[in-house]
Amino acid sequence: MSRLYDLEHDEERFILIGVAVSDNDDTKESLEELRELVDTAGGFTVGMVIQNREKVHPSTYIGKGKVEEVRQLIFETDATGVVCDDELSPTQLKNLEDALQTVVLDRTVLIMDIFAKRAVTKEGKLQVEMAQLRYRSTRLVGMGNILSRLGGGIGTRGPGEKKLEADRRHIRERVSQLKRELEDLEKNRETARSLRSRSNIPVIAIVGYTNAGKSTLINYLTNAGVLEEDKLFATLDPTTRSYTMDSGQQVLFTDTVGFIRKLPHHLVNAFRSTLEEAKYADIIAHVVDSVNPDAYKQMHIVYDTLASLGIKDKTIITVFNKQDLLESEQILKDFKADHTIKISAKTGMGVDNLLELIEKVLMEQKILIENVFSYNEAGKIQIIRKYGQLLEEEFRQDGIFVKAYISKDIYRSL
Repeated sequence: MSRLYDLEHDEERFILIGVAVSDNDDTKESLEELRELVDTAGGFTVGMVIQNREKVHPSTYIGKGKVEEVRQLIFETDATGVVCDDELSPTQLKNLEDALQTVVLDRTVLIMDIFAKRAVTKEGKLQVEMAQLRYRSTRLVGMGNILSRLGGGIGTRGPGEKKLEADRRHIRERVSQLKRELEDLEKNRETARSLRSRSNIPVIAIVGYTNAGKSTLINYLTNAGVLEEDKLFATLDPTTRSYTMDSGQQVLFTDTVGFIRKLPHHLVNAFRSTLEEAKYADIIAHVVDSVNPDAYKQMHIVYDTLASLGIKDKTIITVFNKQDLLESEQILKDFKADHTIKISAKTGMGVDNLLELIEKVLMEQKILIENVFSYNEAGKIQIIRKYGQLLEEEFRQDGIFVKAYISKDIYRSL
């Protein structure tokens, strides 16, 4: 029988389990990241177990012998549950819970639990709830131990027990309701995007692996007041802030949710509209944690996620952050980026150079016009003043001479 305990009085202690299916597998690094996720969720890791197999066990994720080893480790460490590094099938979840007689979570539940904890806006909360319900609707039979935890705990945040105990028909009804509410919010988001597009204010989307320093950067630039914390997914809801360049050019910086290994497809689908902010950006600022030994793997995951969202043909500036923490000169390269730059968002080192680079890229996306507008076309000059960069303006007998940089869209509308 599984333990029942009150989270307020008893710390949740977990054993992490991973399966390495190839010689060059990064399971150990993935488990270290899983440890950070457990810490972020408020738990504590008391042990790690890795099994080398050709493939995960179809019934219990790990083999029979390893199950016994984990059972013994649970007893020795007084663990209150285990977390598997991959998404478990309903059968694996139920069989593993029966064999270990303890709470069994997987990476997907853990990440969704953190998202439920971190979501602040209405849209974020709705997206998390829909992802959780869709995931759990197929696993109600195998979630007995989780639902029986009277004190709650990791893996139980979000929809709540009553909804999870309801039959699938009620869950489908709730998901349909959530979809309708999210569609309304998405219409509002599309309207905001359309207004930004018509205003021709350039958008710089800040993307990157979780905990790379995206929030620190947007806070340094715009005093956005976004939570900064040395934990995974410290912030979840996107933030958009205005910034005026030295040239007078107004731009918008948009922060996005951090990427991670094995980001659950339930969450990718739920947060697609939020993540797609990068799809409509003029520039993508890809923030990289230069200190992290897995920096290259993290960069690869970010590019894979962008590709899965259909984001391509964008100018990418890779920002190698946290230079202030490097003990020695470290040479990181990103051959997929159009430009790279080194900064420390915490101290401000190199941020001015980043802004100069952004201005340069934006300038390259504009065209230089030298034209005489008749006095009847003065309204066009107002548009140039508002959305372009006016270099010269001279009132002549035959009209108004203008020299300016403007976007191609503005040029076509004149």
